[in-house]
Amino acid sequence: MARSPSSSAAQTAPRPERWRLDAGEQPDALLTIPADARRERRFEISVTMSVRARPGARTPWHELRVLADGELQWSRRIGTDADSGYDGLDYRFRHSVPVARELRVQALVECEGAERLRLIIEAEEDA
Repeated sequence: MARSPSSSAAQTAPRPERWRLDAGEQPDALLTIPADARRERRFEISVTMSVRARPGARTPWHELRVLADGELQWSRRIGTDADSGYDGLDYRFRHSVPVARELRVQALVECEGAERLRLIIEAEEDA
């Protein structure tokens, strides 16, 4: 009895990959997604950071830079809202990963007059 192409493909298709790195209060984070020797992959990547203005800070600010394989994808510096409990930045983008290549996603946080609360990088493979 022959198998239908759809059931055979369903059995061999890998599950979409999900990667997450919570760097906490650290000023930088590096998420390395290992290479896959058999297939090209495409990921939706999300980087989220949060800060809180220090009491009495005059003009607090925070900045987030995001790199993929060493190339700058996005950078932004803004004033930190001193009146709320926290402030932050987030960035989402898609990135293709060729066969047999790893992906390195780096996030860098700088701030003045504010304290870092959390830095998270997440990557979810497109199905």
